[in-house]
Amino acid sequence: MHPSLTCTSLTFAWPDGTPVLDGLDLAFGPGRTGLVGANGAGKSTLLKLVAGELTPAGGTVRVTGEIGHLPQNVTLDTALRVDETLGIAARRAALHAIEAGDASEEHFETIGDDWDVEERALATLGELGLAHIALDRTVGEVSGGESVLLRLAALLLRRPDVLLLDEPTNNLDLYARRRLYAAVASWPGVLVVVSHDRELLDLVDRIAELRAGGVTWYGGNFSAYEESLAAEQEAAERTVRVAEADLRKQKRELSDARATLARRKRYGQKMNDQKREPKIVMGARRRAAQESAGKHRILHEERLAEAKERLDDAAEAVRDDDEIRVDLPYTAVPPGRGVLVLRDLETAHGARVAGGLELRGPERVALVGRNGSGKTTLLRTIAGELAPVSGEARALVPLRFLPQRLDVLDGGLTVAENVARFAPGATDNRIRARLARFLFRGARADQKAATLSGGERFRATLAALMLAEPAPQLLLLDEPTNNLDLASVRQLTSALASYEGALIVAGHDVPFLESLGITRWLLLDGEVREVTAEEAGFPL
Repeated sequence: MHPSLTCTSLTFAWPDGTPVLDGLDLAFGPGRTGLVGANGAGKSTLLKLVAGELTPAGGTVRVTGEIGHLPQNVTLDTALRVDETLGIAARRAALHAIEAGDASEEHFETIGDDWDVEERALATLGELGLAHIALDRTVGEVSGGESVLLRLAALLLRRPDVLLLDEPTNNLDLYARRRLYAAVASWPGVLVVVSHDRELLDLVDRIAELRAGGVTWYGGNFSAYEESLAAEQEAAERTVRVAEADLRKQKRELSDARATLARRKRYGQKMNDQKREPKIVMGARRRAAQESAGKHRILHEERLAEAKERLDDAAEAVRDDDEIRVDLPYTAVPPGRGVLVLRDLETAHGARVAGGLELRGPERVALVGRNGSGKTTLLRTIAGELAPVSGEARALVPLRFLPQRLDVLDGGLTVAENVARFAPGATDNRIRARLARFLFRGARADQKAATLSGGERFRATLAALMLAEPAPQLLLLDEPTNNLDLASVRQLTSALASYEGALIVAGHDVPFLESLGITRWLLLDGEVREVTAEEAGFPL
């Protein structure tokens, strides 16, 4: 049988009662599907339900074949050996025992027919750019990006019929991403991928958009989806304009009908006062006029109600991609003012800044490099979280650091309460007014941080840091587009475009970095050196 995945009447809500999915019907067949949707739409939750990591409140999930799941946040025991992570430790140990002369039956049973397991494992690691990682090494010796690829390698070795990938390019450098793209492009079974990586989504065969509790299918890759969406939006906006014109027309006609009725009433009253006709005739005429005018008015009121309904339906089809608006004058840094000084710096990871490096004015610096090169360590050293091995890292203005793991927020507090922690002198009204600019309006500001989606959590963390007191004039961002959908990436870009302080952004998403108006590119490869944008796009 062909592998397949079917969800029937799938329903799920969080423990606090917040609904996520309600009666969702969905089926995935062979081929590659990109699952897209706004943060909070339920994409990651859906994958966890399908993988059996969450239990639905209602409905069923039916999978034909074995299923494999690469979650958004890969956490591996750092004490595990690489062969244990790959799931081949027992077979490998049995193989080595037999090679050493131990012919126990249990070893043969353990191996089964998988005599080339070690060769396949090494080949898979090589295909993912991990040939340098020995099977006896521990997970604690590899970088975050390499641990993601290790988890993917384990899935590839298992050869599941259905593969679920949730933001698989998070924490991967450009070289590792290319390896992942190749694995996805050659996948033979059912593959469902949630990602904000445009290049990855352009490898899929179809797009499934999860929106407002339902799924809409689009043939082709992400670029084709965007073209279809643009055409839909253009048509929806035209429909809104037509509906608005119709609504104005119905309002005018209703107003005219009411004016006509009023004139008839005044005329009838005048005739009655002057008693020009017999009373019984005037009464009959008045009743007929009122009945006719009433029907006329009701007809126009019904038409007006229908016009409003058509406008509401048309407006629902138009997407409202709100933008984060940041207006923080105290974050501005005058041109030429010193912001950061690094002198003969060596970090705990071994990265070095030979001589001196200065940041002045509202510069925008991109920090790029391979996984494991020490970008995060350098940012944490600048932020004061880690002490340098030698040299100096001195910030000359207030700074804030946005880490990859978004562990800045207290999950037990609301969004507003978290922001208040960073700005204790601000009133509740001021905090809520500013949070509205980060799209946390009304009750959304009272959501517990633990219930936020990845993108919402990022937005709340960004709000807490940017609204902090004193206002940050230097922002350090570590892989900020991880866990964000494409709409959220656009929101982040607009927020940073209006930020007037200095920026240092570590990342691998070169198109995103270029959209920020980067003024300097720094490549970390043992030592920090300034490079061109072209060199930064393909770090060696």
